[in-house]
Amino acid sequence: MGQFPITQNVTVVEGATANMTCRVDYNDNTSLQWSNPAQQTLFFGDKKALRDHRIELLRATSQELTIRIGDVSLSDEGLYTCSLFTMPVKTTKAFLTVLGVPRRPEITGFTKPAMEGEEITLTCSTTGSKPAANIRWFRNDKEVQGTQEVNATGKSFTVKSSLKFLVDKRDDGVAYTCGVEHVSLSSPYTTTEVLEIHYAPHVEITHSLIIPQEGQYFKLECISKGNPRPEPVLWFKDGGDLPDIERMIVEGRELTITTLNKTDNGTYRCEASNHVGTSSAEYTLFVYDPNALGQHGPDHALIGGVVAVVVFITLCLIIVVGRYLARHKGTYLTHEAKGAEDAPDADTAIINAEGNHVHAEEKKEYFI
Repeated sequence: MGQFPITQNVTVVEGATANMTCRVDYNDNTSLQWSNPAQQTLFFGDKKALRDHRIELLRATSQELTIRIGDVSLSDEGLYTCSLFTMPVKTTKAFLTVLGVPRRPEITGFTKPAMEGEEITLTCSTTGSKPAANIRWFRNDKEVQGTQEVNATGKSFTVKSSLKFLVDKRDDGVAYTCGVEHVSLSSPYTTTEVLEIHYAPHVEITHSLIIPQEGQYFKLECISKGNPRPEPVLWFKDGGDLPDIERMIVEGRELTITTLNKTDNGTYRCEASNHVGTSSAEYTLFVYDPNALGQHGPDHALIGGVVAVVVFITLCLIIVVGRYLARHKGTYLTHEAKGAEDAPDADTAIINAEGNHVHAEEKKEYFI
């Protein structure tokens, strides 16, 4: 029978263990040998030839030679040769592929906090991958596209991906996540940068009553959003300080007027500031007399009467227009037919109709 060594390619992750097996279906006590990519003999049968504590013998028989390489490094990658020492020597090669595991990514280029309107660059980088890793960016849960750069570093690769954009207040608190994908990883390595953006305040005023009336309790609230949070907020009336601090009470962001009266009419302004800027909002207060407003709301009887009058007038207009159109509908006649209409019999009617053709210039249609 023919003798020929059989091997298989092996793929391992850097730092793991690689088992290299060589078999023959038939052997007449001829020795098997494993050699590394540099053609250095590792084992000849059960005899170790290379002093490398990482390489050990697992099995040596007349039909099999299996060795183990521990703590595999990228430099171990290459073609390994199994030789069967017949005449002539028969060889088979097996390729050992070593995957370089990427290092956990880092995000650089961002210094907290950023100012609204500033352009920033986020750079995610990872080293040590083989083959080159792939980097993906996510803004919260939505993927965004970065610019990727790959550089060889010895037998491994350094991969970088960058995002460049202008920030505004909508970016405050947004999480940018960089994910590194690689064949050696069961799940991506990720790292996250949460943005902090400083922006000027935005101010709104809310009020507790739609129709403020004399004697009522009334509250205004100044809602201000900004980063840093604008504290405290300031209240003004008609461009000056609040005139009645006994009835006009400021607590935090709220202005409360305990008992409304006509002197409270005017424009109230809330102002909020931080180191980025200042913003304000205004509310014009008009205090109503409860006696003038009435106690039962709108007069429904009056509204019903107005609607009835409008409907009656509309119906009258429809009747008048209809009669006018009926009276002026008329009968449509021509000069050719006019003579025939007054004839006492059919023959006379025909003669009268033909006579009208002599005066062609008088043929005009008209209504009577």
